[in-house]
Amino acid sequence: MPEEVSNPMEEAERMENAGQKRNLDIRGLVCPYTFVKAKLAIEDMELGEVLEIVLDYPEAVHNIPKSMQDHGQKVLKVEQTGPKEWIIVVRKEKD
Repeated sequence: MPEEVSNPMEEAERMENAGQKRNLDIRGLVCPYTFVKAKLAIEDMELGEVLEIVLDYPEAVHNIPKSMQDHGQKVLKVEQTGPKEWIIVVRKEKD
């Protein structure tokens, strides 16, 4: 049985280390294409898999996490990694 982790950052790192993570680079895209690409990627994944999204469109940093949660997915992390770059980590929890 997997160990229970209450900290989302620890859980994201654990999933990454387990090799159950997919990457999606949507730098250069704007809304609504940012969410469409992220949603299609999530739909192609198995329950429990983690998607790491790299993006550079500020509006999408707010829209993607909200939309993912609205669609039943778990947002594990939203982190700014540069002046105009962010990473969003999402775990698929619903088909």
